[in-house]
Amino acid sequence: MKKGQIIEGIVRYVEFPNKGIVYTDDGEYVIVKNTIPGQRVSAAVNKVRKGKAEGRLLETLECSPLETESSCPHFGSCGGCVYQSLPYEEQLKLKEQQVRGLMENAIGDACEYEFLGIKASPRVDAYRNKMEFSFGDEYKDGPLALGMHKRGSFYDIVTVLDCQIVDADFRAILMATLLYFSEKQISYYHRLRHTGYLRHLLVRKAVRTGEILVDLVTTTQDGNPVEKQQDDADTTLKAQLAEKAGRCPYAGTVNVAEEEKLLAGWKEALLALDLEGTIKGILHTKNDRVADVVCNEGTDTLYGQDFFYEELLGLRFQISPFSFFQTNSLGAEVLYDTARSFILGDNPDLLHDKVVYDLYSGTGTIAQMLAAVSRKVVGVEIVEEAVEAARENAKLNGLTNCEFLAGDVLKVLDTIEERPDYIVLDPPRDGIHPKALEQIIAYGVEHMIYISCKPTSLARDLEVFLARGYRVEKICCVDMFPNTGHVECVTLLQRKDI
Repeated sequence: MKKGQIIEGIVRYVEFPNKGIVYTDDGEYVIVKNTIPGQRVSAAVNKVRKGKAEGRLLETLECSPLETESSCPHFGSCGGCVYQSLPYEEQLKLKEQQVRGLMENAIGDACEYEFLGIKASPRVDAYRNKMEFSFGDEYKDGPLALGMHKRGSFYDIVTVLDCQIVDADFRAILMATLLYFSEKQISYYHRLRHTGYLRHLLVRKAVRTGEILVDLVTTTQDGNPVEKQQDDADTTLKAQLAEKAGRCPYAGTVNVAEEEKLLAGWKEALLALDLEGTIKGILHTKNDRVADVVCNEGTDTLYGQDFFYEELLGLRFQISPFSFFQTNSLGAEVLYDTARSFILGDNPDLLHDKVVYDLYSGTGTIAQMLAAVSRKVVGVEIVEEAVEAARENAKLNGLTNCEFLAGDVLKVLDTIEERPDYIVLDPPRDGIHPKALEQIIAYGVEHMIYISCKPTSLARDLEVFLARGYRVEKICCVDMFPNTGHVECVTLLQRKDI
């Protein structure tokens, strides 16, 4: 098989997270993302290495027998969801099979363990409590768009006015924002030229309280249309220099008085909306970094406050725009309840005299959940804003036996005097740094809980645990992300000599 070759074939199965294995009529196979088992597809081979070929999906020639008509009009063009056309029961089966296969390969016959299948999300639609929408255009030099990246594209944006994984308030805020800035003819941040003003729209809404936080992320560059900015003869040179410096080339050129007037009008447009929830804060964040990520280089509050409240498992949490919090609130209750049941089992007093480490603790959700049944919980998190939120949340919930430390787990562990009796791990998607993993294992605690949002990272780390004297007791999947290729896993680990 050669690079550039166009192939056709049937998707035999899909490996985690969305790697379809397509077999051609000649018996060869190609990895093609964003496919569903049973589909017949065409793809362009764009990579061949060590006997493995990868291809870019061109067209779905025949639907899978498993598929039904998607309820989302953006499905297929938007890159946000890959399983919208699969009935939810089939999505769960697919994810369970994928994780089961990964765990079997990682664990093998090293130990016997209990695989408890997958738990469904309480909501399949309108389950997300946070969205980061991007500004751009749907095609080159097209009108302003606001939404998600087009499938397979780094530049094109699909305006997702009917997105099904958020509720009506998200859609109303998106539409009002798009209409307002379109009428004002404000430019979006161009990812090649590094010019323009509008970057992202961040919307967060609590499921339990209905409180909403809206944050507009922009550069500090002039907001005139891109066409006017192209009149500058040295735009190309400035873009190249910006790439090297990592900063937008025209940072600081915005007219502050005009910007204040513009943002005031946007704020009023949002406050005029008839929403089910309540807007608690409208914010403006500046970001002049070249990278296409939401980054806080200073945030101003245009209305209300810079936080809102959510409630989980009887606890109340204060959430700021950039602090980590599970994006599916009701699913998070299932996830954390599963973790708690793994930890305590049939003994609710198991931790009453124990010290628990909650590593990669975010805003302290797990730590506070365990604080009521533990002597002390120590949370470690690298994002300082999340640590501050965790401390405030502990006060809010009247918990005095929680300590939250800011810093890299690898460095902070050496500074903690009290040794742990139990460890809970909830690392980022890429898993645990190898050196930090060795430090964690060296404590020799009898049991650990590993919560993972990326099963491939979990599988890699489990191999290390198994080689260092631990065995897997239980694994359970929790579907926090319906219609997407993602899934969470909760794993109970026990030292082999127990």
